[in-house]
Amino acid sequence: MQSISGTLANAPSLGLLRSFCLVVQEGSFSQAAELMELSQPAVSLQLRQLERHLGTRLIERVGRRAVPTAAGRALLEQLPAVTLALEGLEQALGAHVRDVSGQVRIGTGLTVCLYLLPAALRQVRAQYPGIDIVVVTGNTEECVRRVEDNSLDLALVTLPVNRRALLATPVLRDELVAVGRPGLLGSGAAVTAAQLRPLPQLALQKSASTRGVVDAWLRGGGETPRLQMELDSVEALKEMAAIGLGYAVLPRMAMQGRGAREDLELRSLAPRLERTLAMVLRKDKPLSRALSVVCQSIQSHGAAWEQA
Repeated sequence: MQSISGTLANAPSLGLLRSFCLVVQEGSFSQAAELMELSQPAVSLQLRQLERHLGTRLIERVGRRAVPTAAGRALLEQLPAVTLALEGLEQALGAHVRDVSGQVRIGTGLTVCLYLLPAALRQVRAQYPGIDIVVVTGNTEECVRRVEDNSLDLALVTLPVNRRALLATPVLRDELVAVGRPGLLGSGAAVTAAQLRPLPQLALQKSASTRGVVDAWLRGGGETPRLQMELDSVEALKEMAAIGLGYAVLPRMAMQGRGAREDLELRSLAPRLERTLAMVLRKDKPLSRALSVVCQSIQSHGAAWEQA
């Protein structure tokens, strides 16, 4: 990075190169100055600045005409490529200033990826097609670690996240509900940990943050329930519950809209249990316009989902 910044700091501007070309083209400082609507001393100063930059004489007088030196002719030969490169750089940087573009890398769990992110990212793509979005799925620990090492820009995960270098911004509270085959969970509006204890439990793997939230709630009701099976996704738990292998405590998000299933019923927990989803970024992360747009869309869709 130091070599790049040093190169840019020492590179002549397009304005100096343009002045040089016009002086050679017109064979006169005064005529070049007239074309650029500058004074002759101003053009002369620009040529001296360019010569200091390059460390060599570029223009000499032959009679009454200004003509290029050998070094000046060499520069003229390279100018098309140099000018094209500098103009391309200006255009590339200008696009980032004028338009919202760039890549945003997001890490999240499979449930959020399936049920929350699609609407938020569809809005981003519709309004800002220049933004490229990469989404990877994993548990909270994996996603948070990748935000820390900057291989991800943003993680959307279940709290708690306790890392000094990271900032966690809550997005929504998602109720956790008991899910099982019709009739398994009884007829009440809600179930307690004591009521669930005799039933076989289907659970996420221990590495999942939601598993820790559920285990703490169940321990509050007495003995740890009988664990029938551990799986690595909410969708797999739904399938196992649907064939009668037991009940699972899942995010309500996974049971609404296109996640709803006629072969499963759900009950709220008593006392009520929720998980909090949060956006996690490095505290020192530069917030590009593209990343800012994605964060705003996720927050607005999270708020809308919570109010629905």
